[in-house]
Amino acid sequence: MVQADVLIVGGGGAGCSAALHLAQRGVRVVLLERGLVGGQATGVNYGGVRQQGRDPAGLPLARKSREIWSRITELTGADVEFDPCGHLKLARSEADEAELLRWNALAEEYGLRPRMIGRNAIRERHPYFSDVVVAGSLMEEDGSANPRLLAPALARAARAAGAEIREHHAVTSLAHDGRQFEVVAKETRFTAPWLLNCAGFWGGEIAARFGEPVPIEKLHPNMLVTEPLPYFLRESLGVVGGDLYLRQIPRGNVIFGGGRGESDAGITRTRPRPDAAFGAMRRAIAVIPRLADAMVIRSWTGTDGELPDHFPVLGPSATTPGLLHAFGFCGEGFQTGPGVGAVLSDLVMDGATDVPLGAFDIGRFTAAQIAV
Repeated sequence: MVQADVLIVGGGGAGCSAALHLAQRGVRVVLLERGLVGGQATGVNYGGVRQQGRDPAGLPLARKSREIWSRITELTGADVEFDPCGHLKLARSEADEAELLRWNALAEEYGLRPRMIGRNAIRERHPYFSDVVVAGSLMEEDGSANPRLLAPALARAARAAGAEIREHHAVTSLAHDGRQFEVVAKETRFTAPWLLNCAGFWGGEIAARFGEPVPIEKLHPNMLVTEPLPYFLRESLGVVGGDLYLRQIPRGNVIFGGGRGESDAGITRTRPRPDAAFGAMRRAIAVIPRLADAMVIRSWTGTDGELPDHFPVLGPSATTPGLLHAFGFCGEGFQTGPGVGAVLSDLVMDGATDVPLGAFDIGRFTAAQIAV
């Protein structure tokens, strides 16, 4: 039997960040990951470190996480290729432009300073855009990072701080005796008074075991990357409506996505969908015509969890003392992962956090809502 102060299930960005922040405060932490850290949503996404466009209720968490991103190299001791290159969100209609203006006004109430760029200015600055682009909003402090590097860097730093990270340890049973949790993984019993549910889509199963079912669905974002092209695009791009996101890395490859992949029933395998890929290609060419002759060299997907209101579950369980949830990030958890880990650490150690969590409360999903 392994006794810990805190058990964490799930080795994505949130779980590994929580392990690191807790270990730095002297907590005995054991993290259990069914595969490799960063093997699901954290490691297979687009890599956007974006505050722009988020629901206002999620902005305090995004802001807290952005502060951590600013010192991510110091925190992890590794280069995760974080680049505050700016995030440019494009309008493809007058209605889209109005939506950008509406969000920008809200964002200013949270201390953010997005900058609108009109039709003439955006043509001057980005002559490679087609006429479909009518305006844009630039958040200069937003950017991107390498998804494949984040969770492993956080995990290495957590280990160095004293955390125990066990990969290939799928959880087979969970229980709470009123005082502490008992978790079995790979025929080993682990016990602790705290359990952090950071299991992504599978976090819904854990919540259900403790009497808190939620209407979570699997989400498989469809991603592609081109051959290296002459470098031309500094900012990370998004569009109003969210059906295209695109960035170019310094080597020249253009990473972009849109639509959804698929999986088998047990989610043992995921795969991109050709129709989603072709749709993303058409939308990318419509915005940047010079991509028409680019060769796509790889496509992929992974698994995240999606909830009906497009908000994650984050915060204390309503049924079980010592259980904290952090799952279902709806394809938007890469940016917030480091901040989520810090919030979970605060809840364990201090019993409170400076981030409002009301919008993320698992109690918003009542039995009646689930039945509908």
